[in-house]
Amino acid sequence: MANYKKHFEKSNIPTIPELMAAATLILHFISFLSLHYLVVTTLFLSFIPMLIHCSTLDSDIEVLRIVKHSVDSRSISSGSFLDTWDFRVDPCQSTGRHFLGVLCSFPLDNSPSRIIAIDLDDVGYDGFLTPSIGNLTELTTLNLSKNKFRRTIPESISNLTKLTKLSLVDNCLAGTIPTEITLLKNLEYLDMSGNTLSGSIPTNISRLRNLSYLRMARNALTGTIPDLTGLWQLETLDLSFNQLYGNLPYFPLRLATLSLNDNILTGHISPVNMLSNLSRLDLSHNLLSGIIGKEILSFPRLVYLNVSNNQFNAIEAANFSMEERQLQFLDAENNNLHGLLPVNLTTIQNLTAINLARNEFAGPIPREFGNKIEQSWRILYLDNNFLSGDLPPEFITHSKRITGSLANNCLKSCPVHIKLCRGGQRPASECVR
Repeated sequence: MANYKKHFEKSNIPTIPELMAAATLILHFISFLSLHYLVVTTLFLSFIPMLIHCSTLDSDIEVLRIVKHSVDSRSISSGSFLDTWDFRVDPCQSTGRHFLGVLCSFPLDNSPSRIIAIDLDDVGYDGFLTPSIGNLTELTTLNLSKNKFRRTIPESISNLTKLTKLSLVDNCLAGTIPTEITLLKNLEYLDMSGNTLSGSIPTNISRLRNLSYLRMARNALTGTIPDLTGLWQLETLDLSFNQLYGNLPYFPLRLATLSLNDNILTGHISPVNMLSNLSRLDLSHNLLSGIIGKEILSFPRLVYLNVSNNQFNAIEAANFSMEERQLQFLDAENNNLHGLLPVNLTTIQNLTAINLARNEFAGPIPREFGNKIEQSWRILYLDNNFLSGDLPPEFITHSKRITGSLANNCLKSCPVHIKLCRGGQRPASECVR
């Protein structure tokens, strides 16, 4: 018994206080592990959204559904962009041939993706532009060109305040241009040409101060052209083939292309004289009158000038023999231009095509014209004037190099076997002036 007691006293069995202390240490360690696991787990989970793309905003998806349903399904051909809009797939997470023509944003704050561009192909979609389009408030590009969208442009388009490009070219849109469109102050590119839009151009369109490109051609617009000088960044303006009338307003000085042809515009063209950045100017088929001033022919970048089918009575051309000009094409057909042919046209080095037909020019054809036929002129129409005298010999020796006509003048020698002379000359009775 004594030995047993002695062995017990020398054993390593911990006492009760030691057991309690050990238990406390174990509990602290378990707590530490639990806390460490929680922190690691939390950090890992926080990274998961960064590894997974956010889904598209539900309301944006709904708008895409409505856009597709607003188009006659029979006009959605196989393989077309709208045919790839499969709503079993998230529009902004799709890959391959899904949701073609749609671009999305991918916010860094893990909020839902938004639709920022709809750029449809031109396969003849037949439908209408739904007012729901106004709910795509992050849209920057809307291009529905060369299809068959009908009805009117919805007023809700004014909600698309981030829009920079709006192209509705060659559709069947009708009604007036909604004044709300002038609220889209970020627009840089606006093209509504080739529809049946009527009414006037919104008078406050100059609010769109970011515009560099504006086309409303081939519609049924009426009224006068509003003041556009506020569009100081505008480089292209095309209002052709409408029913606009009245005098020309002043235009933004940066314009490089100005097309106002096929309207009912009247008065002088002095507002154009300040547009020295023009490379293309078309004022044909109007009722404009007065003088085509030398300022226009002096524009250093002007390549194309068409003032045909108006009521101009004179054209001024300075001598450019000491300075190069870019003008290549000049058409002043069917006006009331009279006097002698402007010989200074021969000093425009790059000029190759001239049409002065159907005017009232008289007198001889300058010998300088013959020299230019020998050198660089390739198109020359002088028919239906009252030109007289002998034909410069270059018109005969180099007639095969040029396209044009000298018919219906009062020229003494214009052999009918020369292509330029085909059609004959006026009877003598018409040449007495």
